[in-house]
Order: sequence, then C-alpha cells, then structure tokens
Amino acid sequence: MQIIEAWNLLYMFFPILFVGYFYYKWIGNKTEIIYASFRMLLQLLLIGYLLIYIFEAKASYITFLVVLVMISAASFITLRNITHKSKEIYFAIFFSIFLGGSINLFLVVYFVLDLQSLNAPRYVVPLAGMLYANCMNAVSLVAERFEKELKISSYEQARAVAFKASLIPQINSFLAVGLVSLPGMMSGQILAGVDPLVAVRYQMMVMFMILGSSGISTVSYLYLKKT
Repeated sequence: MQIIEAWNLLYMFFPILFVGYFYYKWIGNKTEIIYASFRMLLQLLLIGYLLIYIFEAKASYITFLVVLVMISAASFITLRNITHKSKEIYFAIFFSIFLGGSINLFLVVYFVLDLQSLNAPRYVVPLAGMLYANCMNAVSLVAERFEKELKISSYEQARAVAFKASLIPQINSFLAVGLVSLPGMMSGQILAGVDPLVAVRYQMMVMFMILGSSGISTVSYLYLKKT
C-alpha cells in the first residue's frame, strides 16, 4: 500500500482554498470552511491515536462508549440545521439515528460478517461510523426539508417531499456505483491490495446498510414528528 507523506497532504489545501474563497464571496462566511477543515484534521488525528488504544484494549464497554459518543455528536450536528430547536427534537433525532444505525450494525456484525459478538472494535467502530454518519446526513436532510414544507402543505405532503429528498443521495449512489464511482470502502480496499471481487462484496454490504439505515432513521423521525 502506498504510504502518504504528511507534508504531501498540503497539496489538497489548494482546492479547499478555492472553495473557501467562493464560500466567502457568495455566502459571506469567511470562517466556516477553515474551521471545518481544521476541526476535521484535529478530530481525525485524535481518533487515529484513540483507535490504536481501542483496538488493543478490546473492551466492550469502550466500544459502547465510542458508539454512544458517535450518536450523541451526530444528533447535535443534525440539530444545528433545524430552526426550532428543543430537547424533544433532539431526542427524536437521537432515537432515529440510534434505531436506523443500530439495527443495521447488528445485522452486519452478527449475520453478514458472522462475528461472534459486538466486542470486535476493529470492525464495529468503522462500521458504526459509516452507519451513524449516514443516518445523521439523512435525518438532517429530512428534518430541514420537512420543517420548510410543513409551512406550506399538510403533514402527509410534507412527509412525502422530505422523505424523498432525504434519500436522493443514497439512491443516486445505488444508480451510479460501478458506472460513475468506485465508492470509498471498495476504493480503499483495492488500494490496500484486496482482491477486487472481495472488495465488491464489502461494498455491496455497505451500500445496503447505508440505504437501510438512512431509510429507517428518516421514517422514525417523520413518525415521531407526527406524534
């Protein structure tokens, strides 16, 4: 596998600076792209060192705490896209992300990968990250769109529009995979030297779990908003 030198990553800042310029020029916010970039760098460096400890410890309670932090953080990030914030909305988001991600995580760990338990952090933590992050994005889209649509239409109409909009990225990915894109999981494994057919099976698993978890999370959120 080709090793990336730390200094070589600086080249990737040139496109980011281009995006940041137009983000400031057109939107008027000159700090968000810079803040998000440095926060991403810091968080990835910290999680890199933390994962070394988690993989060596192999303690189930640590894995559980990591997953809980993921869901909590994802819920707070989702909440920032909503105009009318409240504890009830936060817990609706939290439950929706938890439900959609956890059902699929259980199925993948116990049945698809056929592992013996959730105490396998080398598998559980990366998979949980993918699942809860996609649930976060889906719930963010459905919550923001539902809030706007509800002002001009009935609950049923707003629900339909928001639900469809929230799943556009996942459905587009299904239609484009193999023709337009080689997704992250598959590309990473191929770059690491894994047999492409093995990488394809892993990517199929990831695609199914992402659409399944996103759909369950958005349905849960919309149902909770009705009650």
